[in-house]
Amino acid sequence: MLKQLVCSDASEQALRLRGFSRIAGVDEVGRGALFGPVVAAAVILPESLESLAESGLKDSKQMSQADRERLDLQVREMALAVSVAEVDAETIDRVNIYQATRLAMLLAVRGLTMEPDHLLIDAMRIDHGCEQTRLVYGDALSLSIAAASVVAKVYRDALMRELDVVHPQYGLASHKGYGTPAHKRALVEHGPCVLHRKSFSPIGSMIQKKLEIMEVNN
Repeated sequence: MLKQLVCSDASEQALRLRGFSRIAGVDEVGRGALFGPVVAAAVILPESLESLAESGLKDSKQMSQADRERLDLQVREMALAVSVAEVDAETIDRVNIYQATRLAMLLAVRGLTMEPDHLLIDAMRIDHGCEQTRLVYGDALSLSIAAASVVAKVYRDALMRELDVVHPQYGLASHKGYGTPAHKRALVEHGPCVLHRKSFSPIGSMIQKKLEIMEVNN
């Protein structure tokens, strides 16, 4: 169904007709991963978005790595403002992933060098005084949200490749911290590290089982 949706600037145009001009698209990536931070991006684009539409901008999950990296450069080159923020695994475990995602989005918006007058957010609302539109499937419908999706995805994927060098036993460069069979096998073999989300299954149950074994042995 998502492939049938058309990513356009219809939402942006409707907001401009209402008098808004500094519209920030906001999206996150890494919400469902077992490892590492959740990352959010906020992007304010100029009024004309034809070049991005013609370049094939859409939901980052439906694009190849090469296309995402190409669009990331194009977005950053033409954007009026771009901001990326991350919330680490420790905070995710403390406040839960939903609140951590909202926090990452809020930090991304606050990091913009230009104050937005409206936020277009993918399926969420955040604690910010700016007027907001919560758009379900926003990264597949709005070019501004899709741009934020691409920026966040490229940033987080690059971070996972860097962390793969530090923690090579998990194969992060391949699965980017998500719960693939290979990642789960590595967790069984090596156990979680400090950057894994301890509140996520199956990591939490693995830790609990280890604690129970330790108690029995003691």
